[in-house]
Amino acid sequence: MIMDFLTGTTTDQAPADPAATDDMLASQPIGYWSGQVHAVVTRHLCDAMAGIDVTQPQYWVLNSVKYWPAAPSRDEIAAQLLPLADGQHEIPRVVAQLLHRGWLRTDAGHRLYVTDAGEAARMRLRELVTELRAVVHDGISDEEYVAALKVLRRMIFNIEGAGNP
Repeated sequence: MIMDFLTGTTTDQAPADPAATDDMLASQPIGYWSGQVHAVVTRHLCDAMAGIDVTQPQYWVLNSVKYWPAAPSRDEIAAQLLPLADGQHEIPRVVAQLLHRGWLRTDAGHRLYVTDAGEAARMRLRELVTELRAVVHDGISDEEYVAALKVLRRMIFNIEGAGNP
């Protein structure tokens, strides 16, 4: 049973149902719905980026290098982005791709820098991501979005913050 935090009632967990009506949503599994959102949003983003021959991890790396307090090493970027990556080798491969494209460069100390071409690409990607965000957020107020993220953040804390495995 699940405790409904608004009413103090408990709700039985129902099987995932994409056709669930609003009055049935409290019984729906968060894992299913958060997984669906992740899959749909990521696919939408990746498809749009593929249209300009860029990947989401390339955008992550360009942004990370751009906003690192000082020029980062490959290992620093790989360590920072590992939680997002598809395995430990993805980010090092992406760094190599971006170096090959001329969007990143290294200095004598092997520190990474975004080139002018890389910055132009990053800015094009930023515009694209902003447009895509508008599609994803259509009909959702900032207040609703913040409330949804607070709920998700609380769920993470409920599991990880409480020392649960």
